Amino acid sequence: MRTPLIALIVVFAVSTLGLTLIPGQDADGNPVEMSFFDAFYVISYTATTIGFGEIPNPFTYGQRLWVTFSIYLSVIGWAYAIGSLLALLRDRAFRAALARQHFTRKVARLREPFLLIAGYGRTGELLGRSIDGLGRRFVVVDHAPERIDDLELDSYAADVPGLTGDARDPGNLAVAGLDHPSCVAVVALTDDEEANLAVVMAAALLRPDLPVIARVTSPVIAERMRAFGNPSTVNPLDRFGDHLRLALRAPAAYQLLTWLEAGPGAELPDRGSPPRDGHWVVVGYGRLGRELTRDLRAEGLAVTVIDPGPDDPDAAADRELVVGDGSDPAVLGDVDLEHAVGFLAGTDNDTTNLSLVAAARRINPELFVGARQNSAANAPLFTAMELDALLVPAEVIAHEVYAQLSTPLLWRFLRHLPSQDDAWAAEVLGRLVGLCGTRLQTLWKVRLTPDEAPAVQGWLETGGARLGDLLRNPEDRDKALHAVPLLVLRGDEATAAPDEDFVLAPGDELLLAGWSAAERALTTMLQVEAVHEYVLTGRRVPASWIWRKLTSTERT
Repeated sequence: MRTPLIALIVVFAVSTLGLTLIPGQDADGNPVEMSFFDAFYVISYTATTIGFGEIPNPFTYGQRLWVTFSIYLSVIGWAYAIGSLLALLRDRAFRAALARQHFTRKVARLREPFLLIAGYGRTGELLGRSIDGLGRRFVVVDHAPERIDDLELDSYAADVPGLTGDARDPGNLAVAGLDHPSCVAVVALTDDEEANLAVVMAAALLRPDLPVIARVTSPVIAERMRAFGNPSTVNPLDRFGDHLRLALRAPAAYQLLTWLEAGPGAELPDRGSPPRDGHWVVVGYGRLGRELTRDLRAEGLAVTVIDPGPDDPDAAADRELVVGDGSDPAVLGDVDLEHAVGFLAGTDNDTTNLSLVAAARRINPELFVGARQNSAANAPLFTAMELDALLVPAEVIAHEVYAQLSTPLLWRFLRHLPSQDDAWAAEVLGRLVGLCGTRLQTLWKVRLTPDEAPAVQGWLETGGARLGDLLRNPEDRDKALHAVPLLVLRGDEATAAPDEDFVLAPGDELLLAGWSAAERALTTMLQVEAVHEYVLTGRRVPASWIWRKLTSTERT
C-alpha cells in the first residue's frame, strides 16, 4: 500500500497548493489569498465527496476550474488506492501473514497451561473435545486451511488458537508455543508419519523437558522416534490387537478398560464374549492383519489369512495364507468359514470391509465379526452392521492420548489392568457400576502432601491411616463417600483397587472415581482440620477463631 498512499498524499498536496496560489476575491472585489488550512479544509470535504459547502468567499472562475480538476484527480487517486487495498485483501499471502500475526498474539497471551496439538483431523478433534471438557486449553497446527476453519466454527468453552502451517517446520511449532513456558505437552497426530517424526525431533531438541505423544503405525518410524528421548508412541493397529487379546482372555477387564479410556460421561460399553477356542479368519495381510494374526496365534488360536496379493515378503512363508478375494464365496468356502468362530475384516477400504462382513454372515450367521472403519463418514453404516468388534483408529488414539494426559495415574492403572485376572476386574467394575450407574462420573487425583492435604499429615504419620477411614462422608461419617479408589501410588510402587484396610502414608497419590460432590467433600476434609477430626473421631470441634474462643469460655 505504499504507492497508493503516496499517490493520495500527492493528490491532496497538489490540490491544496493550487488553491493557495490561485487568488480569490472578497465581497468587495478585493483579491484574497486562501490560507493553507482553508485550502486543505475545502479539498478534504470535496475529495471525500462530503461536499459540506462552507467557504470563506465565493470562488472565482479560476478557483472553480482548479477545484473541478482536483475532483477528478482525487477520484482517480481514491480508485487507485481502494483497488490496491481490495487486491491486497484478496492476496493469499497477505491474509496468511495477517492470520499468523493474530495467532501469534493469542498464543503469547496464554497464561494457563496448554497442550500443543499438531494435526486436527478426526483424532485431533476427538482429543480436543475431551481436553476442552476437562477445562484445559490447547493450540492447534494443521496444514489444511479447511481444518483450521472447522476449528474456528467448533464450539469450545475457550478460544482455541489455530495456525495453518506445516508441522514439520520448527518455526511453526515455535510460533504455536513450543517454547512458551505454559506449554505442558506436545501431541503429534497428523496423518503423515514423517511429519509426526519431525514434531518429535523438534520437541526433543528444543524442549527436552516436555512430554511428547505421537501417532505411528510403522515400526521403522517408531524406532526412529525413540532415538529422540523417550516419546510415547500410539499405534492403533497394535492397540486393537492387544485389546482383542484382552477381550479373549478377560472380557470384564476389557470392558473396564474401554469405559475408563472413554472418560467421564461415557456410557458403559457392552461386555463382549469373543470365542476363546476355534478357527479364525482374517482378511487383509497389511499392518493390521499381521498384528491381528500374531496376537490371535499368541493366544493359541488357529488363524487363516485371506489377501488378494500381499506385498509382504514374509507372507509367502505363511502356510495359512490364502491368496484371493475375501468376498468371493469360493474363497470363503476354501477357508471353511462355515465352521469358523471369528471373522475380522481389516483392509483399508470401508466398502470392502462392509461387503466382507455381509458375505461372511451370509455363510455363517453365528460368527464373531470385527471390522476396521477408516472414514468417520461411514460410521452410520458400521453401526447398522452391529459388529461385535470395531476398530476406529482415530478413536483408539484419542482415547489413549486422553488417558495419558488427563490423569497420569489413570494411564498407570490401565497399563496395570491386563495383568489382573477377570474376576478382579469384574469386582472393580461392579463397584463402579453400583456407584456411578452406567455413565462414568468423575475421575480425579489426590496427593497426600503437606501442601494439598495439610489436615491429615499428623494422622498419616501415626502409621494407622486406613483408606476406609479417609473415604468417610464429612456430612455423616457413618456413610462412605461416593468414590471408588482405583490406584494408590507410593514412589514407584502401585497398588490397584486397594481395599478399605490399606494403610496410607505421607506423599501417597490416589486415583479415585465417583461423584463430583465426593471430590469436593474429600478436598474439604483434607484441608480443614475440624472436618477431618469429625470424620476420624466423630467429634465436632470448632473451626473458626471466634467459635474456638466461645467454646473455650463455656468450657471454663
